[in-house]
Amino acid sequence: MMRFSTLIKNPADWMTGGQGEHGAVLTSRIRLARNLRGHPFPGWAKRDQRAAALELIQPAVEALPPMKDAFSQQLGSLNPVQKQVLVERHLISREHAARGDGSAAVIERRQTFSLMINEEDHLRMQAIRPGLQLTAAFNALSALDSELEKSLEFAFDPSLGYLTTCPTNLGTGLRASAMLHLPALVLSDQIGQILQAVSKIGLAVRGLYGEGTESLGNLYQISNQSTLGESEETIIRRLERVIAEVAVHESNAREKLLEDDPAMVADKIGRAYGTLRHAHLIESKEALNHLSILRLGGCVGVFPPETVMLCDSLLMDIQPAHLQLHSGRKLSPEERDSIRAEIVRSRLLSLHSPDNRSTSHEPKPVPDPHNHPGDA
Repeated sequence: MMRFSTLIKNPADWMTGGQGEHGAVLTSRIRLARNLRGHPFPGWAKRDQRAAALELIQPAVEALPPMKDAFSQQLGSLNPVQKQVLVERHLISREHAARGDGSAAVIERRQTFSLMINEEDHLRMQAIRPGLQLTAAFNALSALDSELEKSLEFAFDPSLGYLTTCPTNLGTGLRASAMLHLPALVLSDQIGQILQAVSKIGLAVRGLYGEGTESLGNLYQISNQSTLGESEETIIRRLERVIAEVAVHESNAREKLLEDDPAMVADKIGRAYGTLRHAHLIESKEALNHLSILRLGGCVGVFPPETVMLCDSLLMDIQPAHLQLHSGRKLSPEERDSIRAEIVRSRLLSLHSPDNRSTSHEPKPVPDPHNHPGDA
């Protein structure tokens, strides 16, 4: 089995994604909730009942072919920083991190699959892919689910579908979501009406870490709310269509901003670049917001395209628990702000000043080496 240090040494495959049109869709995630037949739900179960469920599920999950050399650990054996790192990587939930004995996480070595044992349900399985790949993520997770059903008997009712702790997951047990980067919709004050329209058709909009969290760095999570009475394919198709439409709105908003107010765009990107390249103390929220604008610069050609990937990995690496893991000790908020700024400065060392030709319709003037300001 893989050690924790090995698991987090390399960025996940999906972390450096942001594929597709202008990289507006960072990741696609599918989660399935399942419970064992004849076992009380984790929230009602006594300690020995939770342990019995864990003893059944963990070996079955570890035996799955994709889980060869996976990270598999009971949460009670992880320290608070390690658990928080897994939360920051979206590999376990905040609720799961709060649990200890009787709960476990099994994570595939490339972090594309993550299975939580004894969270709210006996088993929460998730697949994450870069860009807009909900169908691919669902197909991969569905195959894993089918394989597990050969060795585990899940609680299933012919009329209600899969039985879950929370009624909102009843039926398919499916939660499909995508993480979107929408800076242009925010800058052009269109984000409110877009998110309102998304909510009106029954989809949920959340912040960076899901339910009850705020949007940081212009990042929004859009997911399905209903799980009952529709097939998984229908739910995913609708969600994919809406997310693709939101991505098009973001793309159009970027073009319109560059056309209508190139100076404002250049100013925002320049200020973000200047702060990140030279700050010696920077809080998490400020860093995320500046990295968001830097990422926009990479998407619209102000910086090289690889800047997008650089920002995606930095978005993760500057989170509080990642910083503490990097330092090998508990840090005060001031120390975190200092180390965060240092990491950002070092990673952006080779990133040259913004080339604002792409935010302007005029070619950038080439300076004449023979012409000095005093010659005129």
